[in-house]
Amino acid sequence: MAAPDRLQALPEIEAALWRELSRAVRDRHHAWRVATLATVAASADGVQPEARSVVLRDCDRDARRLLVYTDARSAKAHQAERRPQGVLVLWSAALGWQLRLNVALVLHTGGLQVSSRWAQLKLTPAAQDYMAPLPPGTPLADPAAITPERDSRGHFAVLECQVQSTDWLELHREGHRRARFGADGARWIAP
Repeated sequence: MAAPDRLQALPEIEAALWRELSRAVRDRHHAWRVATLATVAASADGVQPEARSVVLRDCDRDARRLLVYTDARSAKAHQAERRPQGVLVLWSAALGWQLRLNVALVLHTGGLQVSSRWAQLKLTPAAQDYMAPLPPGTPLADPAAITPERDSRGHFAVLECQVQSTDWLELHREGHRRARFGADGARWIAP
């Protein structure tokens, strides 16, 4: 018999996933606030997977969309434009849940979606992350020599992650469970 606090029905589980994603956007201490975004880079040697941590900034369950902020000159921004697919990976030890979200990526560098978010962000210390004079990854002789640019919006961009499918894994002492949620519905799969 399953523990009473364990969700049993796939619709309940999917709803709980989106509730947790929404909480992660608002709660700085939620384990899912920082996710790993994996993309693919093209190089002279072929394709190369790349992964980095990103902060979830917005969640729209109805649109099945998550937003993260980035420097428009970053590798992830260029990769999203060239190969607009990625995977977001999230882990919560408290829940015992891992999520793998297959996402379509859209980079927004202008428009209301960007300017309205910049208006909220520009007065915070985080704004300096998008006003660096050099693109992320540029070699430096002295990291202290960088001073932020003080222009209107710096290099701020919004990366839209449109969730196409979700792979949920629950690690539990009474037995691990796994399910997939996507356009073709929800189904249990082997952990």
